[in-house]
Amino acid sequence: MTLTYKSMEDKYLLPALDLVQTVFTEHENADEGKLVRRLVEEIRSMTSYIPALELIAVNEEDEVVGYAMMSGFHLNGNYKDRLLLLSPVCVKTALQRRHISKNLLEYGFKRATEAGYEAVIVEGNPANYRSRGFVTSADHGILPGKTVHLPAIECLMVKPLKEGALQSIKGEVEYSDYKVLTES
Repeated sequence: MTLTYKSMEDKYLLPALDLVQTVFTEHENADEGKLVRRLVEEIRSMTSYIPALELIAVNEEDEVVGYAMMSGFHLNGNYKDRLLLLSPVCVKTALQRRHISKNLLEYGFKRATEAGYEAVIVEGNPANYRSRGFVTSADHGILPGKTVHLPAIECLMVKPLKEGALQSIKGEVEYSDYKVLTES
């Protein structure tokens, strides 16, 4: 199988949403699938949205089989031009464990570095992100705030894209900018 990794194009906007919803529904439940789809739609409407860092993997049939979004993020109003949030990431269920997300993320990290970003924050299972260079963010002064609910502190991680970036980026992660994540 030959895949192409690239930034989002208009013709893939809806298929990518469908993939996100399907994968999160299959792995969690229908409510989670809908929530993550709405999160992508919300980020696309925000000023922190970076089209070049909404990434897809497309197969020979021009079908979206992998997806990752990195968008601008801040800690306490700081670092908007230096920091990214990675969310969500997914691969078509039947194609998982074939390094598609690894390749998609590496492509994204290269693009993000070229664009001048210095670090990426992600919330998730550490086993899925440690091999990509993510470390526990709390160990570097990046802590979960009131709107971040983690099963364990290790689930909030950061990856430096630039040498020494984690020495100067500090603060609390809050999701208050995201209606989808803070609605009751």
